[in-house]
Amino acid sequence: MKVKIEIVDDEEEEIVIRCNTINDTIQRIQAYITDITNQSKGIIFYKDDTEYYIPINEIVFFETDNRNVNAHTKNNIFLVKYKLYELEELLPGSFMRVSKSTIVNINHIYSITKNITSSSIIEFYNTHKKVYVSRYYYKPLKCRLDEKRLNIWKIKIYFGAYF
Repeated sequence: MKVKIEIVDDEEEEIVIRCNTINDTIQRIQAYITDITNQSKGIIFYKDDTEYYIPINEIVFFETDNRNVNAHTKNNIFLVKYKLYELEELLPGSFMRVSKSTIVNINHIYSITKNITSSSIIEFYNTHKKVYVSRYYYKPLKCRLDEKRLNIWKIKIYFGAYF
């Protein structure tokens, strides 16, 4: 695979991927580039009269509370001036909706306690905060977590290192 960078005087930057066929590698490259560009859009977080500029990877989950959308970090809660459906479009691929009222960062998930009769409970690393995953979203979430674990395993095998 060749990689080229051309400097042009156009107004808008553009990334073009030329390929014979669309395969897994090409799709992963496209998803990665999309994630990076979405992260650079920047979401402003609010608390009282202060605006905060927090790296998106520090957000553990987004949750609706009455008519507001709150962003939760490990220790704080911030107001966001977006609707959940708007956030779904802006957020990188590490975020996923898990209920009508919640989007989680799958990189922060520590455990899922399955409940057959109702919503399952998601717990996160280094925080007491928990959210519920509805039965509708449980299986897609499990698939994403399994895919993430498989990709990490492939990277370890590829580089021959266990880290």
